[in-house]
Amino acid sequence: MTFGIVTEYIKLDSFLKGVNAVGSGGEAKLIISEGQVMVNGAVELRRGRKLYPGDRVLLAGRVFSVERSA
Repeated sequence: MTFGIVTEYIKLDSFLKGVNAVGSGGEAKLIISEGQVMVNGAVELRRGRKLYPGDRVLLAGRVFSVERSA
């Protein structure tokens, strides 16, 4: 699944909410802190990690890509 952004970047917790992978910021914080999220092939523990177009996020076997929106 792809998710388009119009800004330079999006923070990881906001991205997970945007793609409906989590229902709340608290849920995002929890799964990130538990090491369940990978960004570009590496476990990411920072919920404020900046994602840029081209980044790939893996959660529960689902892959999400960040793209630039027009």
